[in-house]
Parts: sequence; structure tokens; C-alpha cells
Amino acid sequence: METRGKRVLLTSNGDQISQNIAFDLARRGCRLVLMGDESCLRSVAQKIAGSLEGSGQIEVVGLDMEDEREGAFDEAVEKACRILGNFDAFVHCYIYEGKMQDHLQLGHDEFKKIVKINFMAAWYLLTAVGRRMKDNKSGGSIILLTSIIGAERGLYQGAAAYASCSAGIQQLIRVSALEIGKYKIRVNAIARGLHIEDEYPKLQGKERTEKLVKETVPLERWLDVKSDVNSTVIYLISDGSRYMTGTTIFVDGGQSLVRPRMRSYM
Repeated sequence: METRGKRVLLTSNGDQISQNIAFDLARRGCRLVLMGDESCLRSVAQKIAGSLEGSGQIEVVGLDMEDEREGAFDEAVEKACRILGNFDAFVHCYIYEGKMQDHLQLGHDEFKKIVKINFMAAWYLLTAVGRRMKDNKSGGSIILLTSIIGAERGLYQGAAAYASCSAGIQQLIRVSALEIGKYKIRVNAIARGLHIEDEYPKLQGKERTEKLVKETVPLERWLDVKSDVNSTVIYLISDGSRYMTGTTIFVDGGQSLVRPRMRSYM
């Protein structure tokens, strides 16, 4: 799966999953622009560059994912496009689950924050990147990272707004794939499983969490933030996935297969 020289825009909130994706892409010779909180991502870029001898410079473009102005997203994407010259791929990793709580107790401001970051930002960014891929007549790959909680059955309580946004993302990639495939733009999502530092496992405590994963998940472990998602991102960026679009790939160790079991266990 050759990715060397690919020009990639990647959004990140500084979490371990997106950092490790960025590291692997840089190691494979991709040209990267990181987008999100500028001070946080400059530190991430320096860390990656310091770990990889001979890697190209990783640029950073600041963007507030809670900004309600579509123009702010378009301006940030334009800046990234000028840096890279064009986009071969866009990887959107920036998510915010928020504190687990019954949706009847979820405050309006927190609800708006969850929706702005997890759905509106993805909408604005997909639109801005897609327009530039279309205008440049180059096609490209758009990848939105989401969660298995947005699939057809709920996995755990306390994340109604986040789960709804995740479900919206999965439908967004299907319809977008229908509409912009004619421009040779592929749109796919990755629904990742839970890892040990996600809100639900943390709240259960170490002993209960270890018992839960052993008894309910086919591969008997939580997602590894260092490597489990990376190879799927690399595949979707590469030309090996050139005939794949409108698809959500589940990278979850089988967590989504046993959700009724997990729910009864919880």
C-alpha cells in the first residue's frame, strides 16, 4: 500500500489515535498538514519530526472546531491547500465525546459543543476539501473517523448526542459518496471500537473493564491506540482502495458483533 508523496490533511485534537496515525503517515513518506488547536499540534509535529530522521516538515494550521462560521473552516482548508499544493487525502480524526450523562440532564451548551465538533465540523471540512479536490480535477480520498456507538444499536448509556452525531457521519459518507463520486472523490468512514481510555471503560474501573473485554469481545482486548486504526487509514489513502467509497469499515475487534451481549452484561 504505497502512500509515499501523498499530500494529506489530518485533523487532530492531540489524542493518541490521531497522533499515531500522523506518525505512521509521516514515516511512510506522506506530506502532512495537521489541523486543530495550533499550540497542541505544533508540539505533536515537533515530536514526530524529532522521531523520524529525514522526514519532511510537518505543517500546522490552527482551527477552532467549535466555530460556527463555515467561512472559518474554508479559510483553514485553503491555507492547508496552499501549503500542500493540493490534497490527495483528508483524514478527519477530531472528535469530542464529552462527559457521560443521561441526555435528559445534558445541558444545551454541552449538546451544542458535541454537535458542532462531531458533525458540523465534519460537514464543513468535507465540503471545503471536496470542493478543492473537484476544482483541481484530481480526485482524492476523504476519511472520517467515527465510533461504533453510531451504528444500529446502542453500546452503552450516557452518550446519546455523541452517538447520534456518529450515526450522522456514517450516513453523510454514504450520501456524499453518491454525490461526488463523479469527481473521482472517494468518501469512507472508519468506525473504531472502544479503547481503555474511552469514557465508558474508564468509568467502569480496571477490574470490571478487564472482565468485560475478556467475556464479551471476540478478540478479548480493547483497541490499541498505537496501531489498530493506522493500517486501515493507510489502505484508504492508498490506491489499493481506489474502488471503495461510501463504506464504513469497523475496526473494533468484534465489539460491534456482540453489542447485545455487552449491553446485557453492563
